[in-house]
Amino acid sequence: MTTPALPPTTRRDATVEPPTGSDEPAEPTVPRPAGTVRAPEPTSPPAQAPSVTPSATPDAATPSAPRADGPTASTPDGFVAGRRGGDRDEPHSLGAFLRELPVLIVIAFALAIVLKTFIVQAFYIPSGSMEPTLEPGDRVLVVKAFDTPERGDIIVFENPRPGRQPDRGLVGGFLHWLSEGLGFARPADEDFIKRVIGLPGETVELRNGTVYVNGLAIEEPYLQGPPDTRDFGPVKVPRGKLFVLGDNRLNSNDSRYGLGFVPRDKVVGEAFVVIWPPSRIGWLS
Repeated sequence: MTTPALPPTTRRDATVEPPTGSDEPAEPTVPRPAGTVRAPEPTSPPAQAPSVTPSATPDAATPSAPRADGPTASTPDGFVAGRRGGDRDEPHSLGAFLRELPVLIVIAFALAIVLKTFIVQAFYIPSGSMEPTLEPGDRVLVVKAFDTPERGDIIVFENPRPGRQPDRGLVGGFLHWLSEGLGFARPADEDFIKRVIGLPGETVELRNGTVYVNGLAIEEPYLQGPPDTRDFGPVKVPRGKLFVLGDNRLNSNDSRYGLGFVPRDKVVGEAFVVIWPPSRIGWLS
């Protein structure tokens, strides 16, 4: 008895079919001869997909952070605009500052001259004629833009009897005025600082240490120490002039002795504050 021959089988290449939901490679499927039964394979839970870890390779899932010293995607051609741009600006900024420096110095000098000439000026107190209100070595600020002086104001004024001035010419006079304004040269005549007592048209008299204006005694709370009992006057203050006294009546060159009446146009300004030394900083009254 012969056994019938089986039909020849055609060999096919194994194919890989990955199972759904798994990234692991599937086993090759081999065709089975007809009439055979394949045993069922044990079932197992689907494998969990492996996590993806970023790598430094170009094919990594997460791009690497840009570096400060190398090319980045946001800066074409490998240039970092922030650093290199700043390096280029530094020499330019320094050069611009050096070119502008002379102009800034000239502007500063011009402002100083304007302030000193028209607005405010500092003065040094060299003597004790205004003690105890002002002591030698004090520095005060004097405002120049003020109204007509009133009784009790402390004023700075030029010498009512100035000495003879040399003829410097137009250019020389301007340069001397400029050097005085900048503080490089001393004025030809000293300035004085005193307190206003008599105004134009008033009559001033000193008797037994008391000052009388138009026959009435005035209060002087700024005076300290022994009184000056020397009598003076009465005198009438001329129009356009002022009668001034020092607070230290026993040691003051004022309208009684030497200075005489002070013309209104000789008044530089009113002292209003002591700025030096620090222990004496305060307003004047």
